[in-house]
Parts: sequence; structure tokens; C-alpha cells
Amino acid sequence: MTTTTVSISGMTCGHCVDAVTSELQSLDGVQGVEIDLNKDGISTATVTSAGPLTPASIGEAVAEAGYLLVSNDA
Repeated sequence: MTTTTVSISGMTCGHCVDAVTSELQSLDGVQGVEIDLNKDGISTATVTSAGPLTPASIGEAVAEAGYLLVSNDA
């Protein structure tokens, strides 16, 4: 199991959390997604997966949901 934590800009509500969670869960190998919403700043997503995820795949998933990945420990 691998855990990746990323920071995301632009999330302000539960719908935002749902959209990002859905996109991240669609990545191959993702087992779980937990999001700490900070509606006035940078939110944090912790992604648990069977193996390492590429920064590009995470960034694309976040962008597909309509938000901006601002940092990534992948």
C-alpha cells in the first residue's frame, strides 16, 4: 500500500470534495481517498493505492474535477 498526500486549490464545498474524490478513485489501484476541506485556502487529499501513483495522473484527475493541484508528495 502507498499513501500519497496532495494539496488542492479551489475547493469550497462538499460537491468539490465529491468531484475530486470521484476522479481520484477512478485512477488504477486507488483503494481510498480522504479529503480535508479548507474552503478558504488549500485543501489536502490523502490517496491510498496499491502502488505508487504518478504526479501527472493525480494532477490530471484533479484538473478533470475542475481544481488545481498545488503540491504533490508522489
